[in-house]
Amino acid sequence: MDARGHVKKPKSKDGGTRASSAISARGLDWFVFFLADVQTGFGPFIAVYLTANKWSQSDIGLLLTVGSLIVLFGQIPAGALLDSLTTPLRVAAIAVSAIGLSALIFALSPTYLGAYTSRVMQASASCVLGPAIAAISLGLVARSKVAERLGRNASFASIGTALAAATMGLCGYYISNRAVFFVTAALAVPALIALYSISPGDIDVKRAHGGDKQRFSGLKDALKFAAQHKTVFVFAFCVFLFHLANAAVLPIIAGNLTQRSSNTATIYIAAAMLLPQFVVAVISPWVGRMSQRFGRKIFLLIGFTALSVRIVLTSHITDPVVIVLIQSIDGISAAILGVLVPVTVADLAQGTGRFNTVQGFIGCAMGIGASVSTTLGGFLADRYTTSTALMTLGTVAAVATIVVWLTMPETLREDDDA
Repeated sequence: MDARGHVKKPKSKDGGTRASSAISARGLDWFVFFLADVQTGFGPFIAVYLTANKWSQSDIGLLLTVGSLIVLFGQIPAGALLDSLTTPLRVAAIAVSAIGLSALIFALSPTYLGAYTSRVMQASASCVLGPAIAAISLGLVARSKVAERLGRNASFASIGTALAAATMGLCGYYISNRAVFFVTAALAVPALIALYSISPGDIDVKRAHGGDKQRFSGLKDALKFAAQHKTVFVFAFCVFLFHLANAAVLPIIAGNLTQRSSNTATIYIAAAMLLPQFVVAVISPWVGRMSQRFGRKIFLLIGFTALSVRIVLTSHITDPVVIVLIQSIDGISAAILGVLVPVTVADLAQGTGRFNTVQGFIGCAMGIGASVSTTLGGFLADRYTTSTALMTLGTVAAVATIVVWLTMPETLREDDDA
């Protein structure tokens, strides 16, 4: 026991402090893997399923927007809730159960009432799960290992998404589009089993919250806190622009391919989701390690630039096979943002005790971007052409890259090995 009364953890072979048991670490690996499986069912497969049930692109875009708005308004309260809890494990379990149930509702009732009920449940649960995984990761490992741990999370998530996309694509092609959502519901079970293998005692509560919590006596203290952390707002604007450009791309592609041939659309969309995940699985751990060595900003610029290139190329291609191949570029952006968003939040919130609240604020900005993107993309695709919609989104992505370059500082601290 040290001078502060903290129990010292046993040393690992590399001399660092061992912050988690092997069982909890593996539990987190598999929880991330199966949760990605579950969430995959609520991706572009929604557009395919509803298009086949005679929904218009505008109606689909509105449904997706409703979900995005729920995530938008729920992120900050969810973050504050997690900061108030000793462990996020119980809330995460409830959220996974809700998503499994929502998948069943969606499969059994693709009506307006069923679809909106399902979307509300899934989006509400998702508000908690992303921040919860990041908080668990932050509490399980030493500060200097967080980027690598989050890279590992992204790798397991991408493998889970890829396998789920392949499985669901085959189910949609050989069985029915509805089968995708039955598979989604079933995958919630192993996700819960993996979650329960993570021991609450292995999570460092202080580290998971980003330090000792700063209490505000009133609005003046809250405004002072915000003024001292202006980079949080800069980063929020950057990720807002990224998701404004990115969120509508796959739904637009899914709708376009379904209109051409509803029989083959599911398999094409599954492939478009599958290829990027292989890229994410391979490079995410490397991104985590290298961002700890070379800094965060250079990788953010690479991720934003890759988004611009992908959208512009997609807008000029009509061959569905080539369109699918181009989506592999999304793996670069997904790997970088998947690792660096929570890592950068951890950098910005270090010492505040409000990691989850700040993460909720950044998630709120992402939700705004995604909600506007799906509505804007659906409207432009219906009113004009798919190419026009994609070129508009590509322009937003280019602007986002410039904003990161000009306004976002480096957030890696020299004392991060502590």
